[in-house]
Amino acid sequence: MTSLSTPERGAVTGTGVRSRPRAVLPSLCATQIISWGIVYYAFPVLNPQITTATGWPAGTTTAAFSLGLVVSALAGIRVGRILDHRGPRAVMTAGSALGVTSLLIVATAPNLPLFIAGWALAGLAMAATFYQPAFAALTRWWAPDHIRALTIVTLAGGLASTVFAPLTAALAEHLTWRHTYLVLAGILALTIPTHALALR
Repeated sequence: MTSLSTPERGAVTGTGVRSRPRAVLPSLCATQIISWGIVYYAFPVLNPQITTATGWPAGTTTAAFSLGLVVSALAGIRVGRILDHRGPRAVMTAGSALGVTSLLIVATAPNLPLFIAGWALAGLAMAATFYQPAFAALTRWWAPDHIRALTIVTLAGGLASTVFAPLTAALAEHLTWRHTYLVLAGILALTIPTHALALR
């Protein structure tokens, strides 16, 4: 008899066997690396160039980024409720779109208020795309064998700084910080169809 805990069969639920989309695990590994690497780890690399080019105080730009983290934490509860009702596909796809939009605002912000607003929006994107919704998706499809899947995605996400810190620095050597963020926003946009297609 084939084990019901294998990825091909899916997790046992109260109503039978829940099918596991095969693309979920590798897709979430990729999107966690991209999302963390661009929305989170790129800022410390670019902040010195941002403050030099704009004359904005480093404390203020860092506070804007920190605001995004605060918004992410506060929005987490609401995002969790939406996950319960709509599922991870809608949440993470919308979160990716918000992430791209927020980086476009940050990259083109002519003043500090708009720059800060961009990072506040990025906080919503973080809440909808980082580990919490990804873990919810994996728990939904991998339970009761979800620990292995959670570990794999966590380890993959840990590669985000290794990949994107040097990539961001390399881009910044040839581009302005604004153009660097535009390029990164284009890369982040790849997570929109990935979430939409993989999290079925």
